[in-house]
Amino acid sequence: MKTVITCMSIVAAAIACSPKNTEETTETVEKVVVLDNTLNEDEKSDGWMLLFDGVSADGWRAFNGDSLPPNWTIEDGTLKGLGHDGGDIGGDIVFAPMEFEEFEMEFTWKIDSGGNSGVFYHVVEDPKYAAPYYTGPEYQVIDQLGFPDPLEDWQSLAADYAMYEPDLEGVVKPAGEWNTSRIVFTNEKAEYYLNGKKTVEFVPYSEDWLERRNSGKWDDFPDYAISKTGLIALQDHGSEVWYKNIKIRTL
Repeated sequence: MKTVITCMSIVAAAIACSPKNTEETTETVEKVVVLDNTLNEDEKSDGWMLLFDGVSADGWRAFNGDSLPPNWTIEDGTLKGLGHDGGDIGGDIVFAPMEFEEFEMEFTWKIDSGGNSGVFYHVVEDPKYAAPYYTGPEYQVIDQLGFPDPLEDWQSLAADYAMYEPDLEGVVKPAGEWNTSRIVFTNEKAEYYLNGKKTVEFVPYSEDWLERRNSGKWDDFPDYAISKTGLIALQDHGSEVWYKNIKIRTL
């Protein structure tokens, strides 16, 4: 009996170690390489357009200006804000070829330690406005974990700045790491996303929205969020910040 068991064990081991049928074990794994600052055919069909192609700043210029300011440059396929001395006004840029009303926008970004920036929409240009935040709502971009001053909830990353506080649980990354953000805005509903999570949802121009709009924060900015259409803007707040994969489609 012992000999039989030994033989059976040898046979079992041989079967376990023998090559399996190639048809049964071979799996074809296709790796899809997504290049930065490009659109695939489905995105093109769905009406997406790039606001930055990774090699030039075509379409971008200073807010209330006629050319790209020196504090922005192209670096390794990114639109990079270099920061500047002298406060938080003067270095913001706008995508000037067209305005947007209802839209979906995506962008990838990272920020330097302790840094602050932001993405605006419905921005109105006029010499009487010193910066985009005088008129445009802001998706807050900031080093949530390393900002040198305590942040109020309404100042936090992926907030509708000074209007709606974000839910950031589980999606905040340290400064220097890439993030993916999305804004979906219609007159019926607006949503902000960070790294796949919805952080903010609100109804524009609703009673709740109006109460927040008129709560005091914007008393010195009477034209804030009045326009329902406008330009896209990126904020220079004195910090190094990098943007890429900036794309948008109208809804």
